[in-house]
Amino acid sequence: MEKMKLKMLYADLKSDIDVIEQELEIAVGSSSHFLNEASLHLLKAGGKRIRPVFVLLAAKFGQYDIQKIKHVAVPLELIHMGSLVHDDVIDNSEMRRGRPTVKAQFNNRIAMYNGDFIFAKALEHMTYIEDAEAHHVLSKTMVEICIGEILQIEDKRTLDQNLRDYFRRIKRKTAILIASSCRLGAIASGADKRTAWHLERFGYYVGMSFQIIDDILDFTSTDKKLGKPAGSDLMQGNVTLPALYARDDAVIRPLMEKALDGSMIETERQEMLRLMRKSDAMKRAKHVSDLYLEKALREIDALPDLKVKKSLRDIALYMGKRKF
Repeated sequence: MEKMKLKMLYADLKSDIDVIEQELEIAVGSSSHFLNEASLHLLKAGGKRIRPVFVLLAAKFGQYDIQKIKHVAVPLELIHMGSLVHDDVIDNSEMRRGRPTVKAQFNNRIAMYNGDFIFAKALEHMTYIEDAEAHHVLSKTMVEICIGEILQIEDKRTLDQNLRDYFRRIKRKTAILIASSCRLGAIASGADKRTAWHLERFGYYVGMSFQIIDDILDFTSTDKKLGKPAGSDLMQGNVTLPALYARDDAVIRPLMEKALDGSMIETERQEMLRLMRKSDAMKRAKHVSDLYLEKALREIDALPDLKVKKSLRDIALYMGKRKF
């Protein structure tokens, strides 16, 4: 239902999104049975396609041509897909979007090579864009994502970390790819540099808000809606903003420690979720997300007065207020 609401917000882009979907399927094609099956397995699991949507919307501020813009939108979604495959290996995740992960369906070795293959396909697809700045932005983005993954490994299972560590992590793991989607859409369409700068900042702030909401939903949503057990972030060793705000609670902390060391049983998981949902940690985390969302909306105000601004605003509000 929530995904349908999102799609309604960019319904006027449907034909162009269909082009992106077709290009994605072509891009992940391979003569290798294992690579082909693994890539299509992830692709068919679906997704919100938020990054391609932001590429397309940002491109509306320049000379919009889907046959050119698709060569930016596809690589950004591929990078996102490849990072998910690697994430699931690192976190030993069995489920994603309600379906077995690539590593669960096949094995770790195939999953790692599959992720590498998808990254390579992203770079290959980007060669259709001749602008050197676009390639610089994409390569820097991939470097930052990799650093974000390493930082997450360094910070795993550590409750006593500071908030700066968390924000630094989600900037690199999530926000930078959305920011780059907006900037690259502007670059590919020839939008002016000031507009590209505001779009990039908009994407960064939206990305930060989006990830914090994701981390809140990991505690407040249901197993069914998440497509995996609620509280999975902690059980995989990833300490998020709600957990950082709740860690000083004398009742909740021992349960979080059990989640982090892998000794948590089902009744304890349910109790941890109940207590977290009642705590003020959720409100505090939501307040931070709202602050980022407000900054994103201010960046929209600074953009040229075009009809597409309403779509950017509507999608930003959806991402910052969503329940799934």
